Amino acid sequence: MSAVPADPRRDELAANLARVDEDVRAACEAAGRPAGSVHLIAVTKTRPADDVALLADLGVRDVGESRDQEARPKAGACAGLGLTWHFIGQLQRNKVGSVVTYADVVESVDRSGLIVALDRSAGGVGRRLGVCLQVDLGDEGSGRGGASPADLPGLADQVAGCAHLELLGVMAVAPLGVDPAEPFARLAALHDRLLTDHPGATMRSAGMSADMTTAIAAGATHIRLGRALFGPRT
Repeated sequence: MSAVPADPRRDELAANLARVDEDVRAACEAAGRPAGSVHLIAVTKTRPADDVALLADLGVRDVGESRDQEARPKAGACAGLGLTWHFIGQLQRNKVGSVVTYADVVESVDRSGLIVALDRSAGGVGRRLGVCLQVDLGDEGSGRGGASPADLPGLADQVAGCAHLELLGVMAVAPLGVDPAEPFARLAALHDRLLTDHPGATMRSAGMSADMTTAIAAGATHIRLGRALFGPRT
């Protein structure tokens, strides 16, 4: 019987995933949390469908994409792999009809009109869509996206009242050029208040390759990693 040929890219991704798993375990231990309390979302922006398939074979189940024109064909190419697709980029209403056909979760919901459009489109294709409310943790107009913290309760109530949407929790990106500890602490406080009225909305998506340890210390349940898994973009 001939030997199975080596796959250098699979070996590279497996080694990167092992390092990430160890980093998450260490961060959870330092924060006094169980390692299984943090879930990995592999951000596959600019990466080929072949990489997604290799990660799926290695046990990764959650994939994040931020551009519809890239995500839609990639999700189609990876159909049948048992993946949960997260749309994490800023979403324009003219892309909503496409995104609801493949995304299981939209993490970047930040305004009332988008909620209406998502609910209508999800109903039109017979799907129930998970939603996270993206919170702006920077100064107004910081460019990182998200709703004002003051608008969060009203948006949460609106999502909860939709027939085809499920409020999963909150998402945020740390502002550029600042220590992420304080913004992530504010996200934790905002999320805790939200849970008073919406106790099922337990997802707290925060932290990327450069700041995941800080996010885990602040209670992130999901981290969104690209570079740590795939290496630098070329």
